[in-house]
Amino acid sequence: MGGKNGSAADKADLIHDFLASANVFAAAVGEEIEQALLRRTGGAAVTVAQLKLLKLVSVAEAQTIGGVAAFLGVSNAAASKAVDRLVRRKLMARRERETDRRFIHLVLTEEGRRLLESYEDARRKKLIELFGDFPEEELRRVADLLDRMALRVVENTAGAREVCFQCGIYFRKDCLMRRLRGRSCLYVQRNSWAAEAHPV
Repeated sequence: MGGKNGSAADKADLIHDFLASANVFAAAVGEEIEQALLRRTGGAAVTVAQLKLLKLVSVAEAQTIGGVAAFLGVSNAAASKAVDRLVRRKLMARRERETDRRFIHLVLTEEGRRLLESYEDARRKKLIELFGDFPEEELRRVADLLDRMALRVVENTAGAREVCFQCGIYFRKDCLMRRLRGRSCLYVQRNSWAAEAHPV
């Protein structure tokens, strides 16, 4: 019995260490690849949260303020202010649906598109500089492990389909969360206004 308990405790400690490493890695990425790189490419023009919003709008133009708030992990009032700031800085343009003011149609301006492209180009170069010598198979294996562990957590979370996991600027077309659990995603949702704006 003691051996089993010891084994379970050892496994729990190992998982704890893995999650600690993942958290430290995420913090390092946030500081060096997001904030520092953004300061070099965007100057004082935008914050990381605003950059994430520019990325969202570049992929999915039609949103609600509530959706933007969920994506950024902020209140509706803060999300509305973030949109207004980007519009005032002429990085984004907006209009509201006359019949339902909850829906907003957001598009990047040329200046906003240039800023986002400049950042993403610099980020790609930085990622190759930092991690280009890691074997591709090893990177795939670690990414798969993290996805499967995240999925295990989500499967035990009440209302997980309604939670935005804030992938931010790291949107992937092939997302395990979306594919296996049918979660709605602010990057891929298409409401009727989006269909009107971009008829097939």
